[in-house]
Amino acid sequence: MNAATDVTLVDFDDVLASYDPAMGLEVHVELNTVTKMFCGCPTVFGGEPNTQVCPTCLGLPGAMPVVNAKAVESAIRIGLALNCEIAEWCRFARKNYFYPDMPKNFQTSQYDEPIAFEGYMDVDIPAEGGGTETFRVEIERAHMEEDTGKSLHVGGATGRIHGADHSLVDYNRAGIPLIEIVTKPILGAREKAPAIAKAYVAQLRELIVALGVSDARMDQGSIRADVNLSLAPKDAGGLGTRSETKNVNSLRSVERAVRYEMQRHAGVLDAGGSILQETRHWHEDTGITTSGREKSDAEDYRYFPEPDLVPVAPSREWVEELRATMPENPTVKKARLQAEWGFTDLEMRDTVGAGAFGLVEETVAAGATPQAARKWWLSDMARRANESGTDIADLGVSPAQVAEVQALVDAKTINDKLARQVFDGLIAGEGTPEEIIEARGLAVVSDDGALGAAVDVAIAANPDVADKIRDGKVAAAGALIGAVMKEMKGQADAARVRELILERLT
Repeated sequence: MNAATDVTLVDFDDVLASYDPAMGLEVHVELNTVTKMFCGCPTVFGGEPNTQVCPTCLGLPGAMPVVNAKAVESAIRIGLALNCEIAEWCRFARKNYFYPDMPKNFQTSQYDEPIAFEGYMDVDIPAEGGGTETFRVEIERAHMEEDTGKSLHVGGATGRIHGADHSLVDYNRAGIPLIEIVTKPILGAREKAPAIAKAYVAQLRELIVALGVSDARMDQGSIRADVNLSLAPKDAGGLGTRSETKNVNSLRSVERAVRYEMQRHAGVLDAGGSILQETRHWHEDTGITTSGREKSDAEDYRYFPEPDLVPVAPSREWVEELRATMPENPTVKKARLQAEWGFTDLEMRDTVGAGAFGLVEETVAAGATPQAARKWWLSDMARRANESGTDIADLGVSPAQVAEVQALVDAKTINDKLARQVFDGLIAGEGTPEEIIEARGLAVVSDDGALGAAVDVAIAANPDVADKIRDGKVAAAGALIGAVMKEMKGQADAARVRELILERLT
């Protein structure tokens, strides 16, 4: 029994024994245009509340909207990337219901005439026994609209309106261009449903970033997912009553929300209850959903054509010009680079999972080998990011600097141990790699005089090891090399030290 919802969750395997899940995913993408969808207000994230507003996005009488041409271009590029048809003619509508954080009390959106429709995305998920398998997610539509403002509920324990003393509204976000991407019902996913949902949003996010139309940061809400889920009796066909979990803002949470709702639905149905068609809130801390707003039927919203905006009619020539500028599909690009880099499936999966794929790519482009680039980003940099609670891309070390440090290792100016100290200096802002090596005195010592003296000291201090080497046990030289490296604080040329040891003892 889940105390927060009074529902007994059904074991995941038992859900699948009795029911077939159906999913629908709605992903909202904030575009990175300089100005809002229908006015000239800036779209910079994190501004002082209510400073990026004007009569149009505040819904004041007499203010007239004008469509952002760059947003239309971005919408078309997204549609093309999702293999959609692009409408020859489409228009905006007013979507009416009470919006506490939308001052004009309706959202300008697209209803029955979206700019892009009938597309698909092929999603890769891990396969049993290794490798991947592909699942096609069909796209119903991708349409243009504007974002709402943001409500801040003060005084409650959860940050939601229930139990709050009062609410504040920030209208800076109201009117920012949005593209809503809606899938068709995803059927036949069965036990793979949570993984498919996560992979779909992950690949969609990568695609959006590759297109350059949004930074797609889930932590800032510039991409967020609504998860629709229903269960029907196994093998009965048809769809059950759905719930819609709103504004899920991490990939992990998308997967968890699908799994939780499958277990919750089954618990309600097994107990003889019926599913309420409603929106639900996802709670990241507890991993559950709670009821939001009932949606009694398909006519929950009231639409009518927006009288203040002319239709949008992108010419076929413009659409084809945009098609010619499309970047390589990220999934295709990954497969190509994996082959070029010689990474195994596991190495590639770890690289992507660490958020280091683009960083490795840029490091290789700057001159490092793929294995060296992967080594630094997935070991040293990933550890530092984890320890500091920082995104790996925000450590303060660029791919070009990683490639430069590796070049210094290749030139034997420094070794791997000293390179880690160079990275310390880079993160601390101490200058270029060469400046840090000079200032910290990190260069490898290759001078035979200094190395020979240190070797003689190590041999004298370890006569038993020296005797083993004289008897032909060359592998024992490692102990003497370690002693020299310790004496010289890691700055000795290890290869030359080994040569000097063997010259003296063999």
